[in-house]
Amino acid sequence: MAFRPRDLASRMADRRPAADGFVRETFTLPREAARRRARDFLDRYPKQAYMSSVESWRELPDGAIEFTMRRLSSAD
Repeated sequence: MAFRPRDLASRMADRRPAADGFVRETFTLPREAARRRARDFLDRYPKQAYMSSVESWRELPDGAIEFTMRRLSSAD
């Protein structure tokens, strides 16, 4: 069985520290919608207050983008 980098990315995405203080949201959208959603997220949860970021971003075989946004929950 051939090992693909995409398989590793999927396995790594499932490994999250349970108590790191971040809230994560994962989305799967077409590329332009994914860009808009990420921008909206960062507008709603500014990096300065929430340490917000795009944690992962990958293109799926069908061209859709799967991405995870994270932010601190303590700033809510």
